[in-house]
Amino acid sequence: MPTTPYLRKIRPVQLVAVIFFTVSGGPYGLEPLLTYAGQHGALLLLLITPLLWDVPAIFTVLELNSMMPVTGGYYKWVKYALGTRWGFYEGWWTWLYTFVDLAIYPVLFVQYASFFLPGLALYKVPVCLVIIWASAGLNISGIVPVGKATLLLGAAVLTPFIILFGLAFYHHTGVLFISSPSLKNITFPSLGMALYTVMWNCLGWDNTTTYAEEVEKPVRSYLVSMFIAFAMVIVIYFLVIWVAQLSGITPAVLTDKGFPALGTLIGGHWLGALLALGGMASTLGIYAAVLLSVSRVPQVMAEDSLLPERLNRMHPRFQTPYVSIIICSIIVSLMILWTFADLLIIDVTVYGAGLSLEYIALIKLRINHPHTPRPFKIPLNITGLCLVLILPAVVYFTALGGAFSSTSETIKPAVFAIIILLSAEVGWRVIVWRSRLS
Repeated sequence: MPTTPYLRKIRPVQLVAVIFFTVSGGPYGLEPLLTYAGQHGALLLLLITPLLWDVPAIFTVLELNSMMPVTGGYYKWVKYALGTRWGFYEGWWTWLYTFVDLAIYPVLFVQYASFFLPGLALYKVPVCLVIIWASAGLNISGIVPVGKATLLLGAAVLTPFIILFGLAFYHHTGVLFISSPSLKNITFPSLGMALYTVMWNCLGWDNTTTYAEEVEKPVRSYLVSMFIAFAMVIVIYFLVIWVAQLSGITPAVLTDKGFPALGTLIGGHWLGALLALGGMASTLGIYAAVLLSVSRVPQVMAEDSLLPERLNRMHPRFQTPYVSIIICSIIVSLMILWTFADLLIIDVTVYGAGLSLEYIALIKLRINHPHTPRPFKIPLNITGLCLVLILPAVVYFTALGGAFSSTSETIKPAVFAIIILLSAEVGWRVIVWRSRLS
């Protein structure tokens, strides 16, 4: 007699690694911050932005996930609180922004691998395609293999930075404090790009909830794992920018050659090589973790007849949404020629819009379902929540305003992001039209 395949669940220690890679994957990609924010503004923004941008998101995710720890995460929350139309908006925006986000990492892999093979950039497209489809295979095999892989890759990412920090403080004999933190001389366009850089390196907390039913004891596991991952991210980011400033490396060199150049300056070629390997591990881990999260969204949207039913097809052996994973991989394969700066602006802009719907859902559920059990509840009343949620909105619109006040190079991706946001209404109209015909 055939039996139903057993769904293996991820443990908290693996969840920490998956969350770390979904949100961060290490400070790789943070290199342009000194160029945008300068010596006096970089560390200040690294302290302020996560408090205003990440902390409200983390607490919102924890409360909503404790209330509804279901596959589909944020899509299900918004749909339940605001209705099917806004649920579609949430799923659609997140699906599209993640294609943009995923396209960044294979390109960054080639950039860090070029430390060893300078001519590898000529073969960027085939190398990127290998990464995309190898990650697709890993994700189809299930969440547990992804969790184990991210644990190994996490060690490869963190070890070089621990060595870097140790050598930097051991050899440094001068003042360890960066004087006069200030945003005084930063232009508004530069401030916008600095915010985009920090925000991009700290987004995705809600993405980690789309597979909540595949996590052991999800409420407690997410509570512990998210706070551990957040602490890791902030400490590593702060220390690496601090060390970069103490080393005397110029912002232009750091932006152009990345953290391997910083490692070479402090410890020699061997440390530069370790940081390049860490960068390669980081991009692989982030790609696998983000693909894991986004592949569950079209699956549950297909269950609700908002996307084609085939997207809900599960692998007969691994019980994973393999059709969704394959379609995601096909689309990302077509987007790997975009520049990092453009992808960053599009990514954060669309993500921020989706996050705003989650904040609205939090308020609406507090009003309409005040007595629904919430094992984790933000210790604020509705007025307090509204006031706190103004903070990430200020950061978001400041960054967007900086992009629109800059050159045409940043205006174009910002406009494209707005078009992506508007496309959700077009998609919704198509769904309504088809439902009337059926």
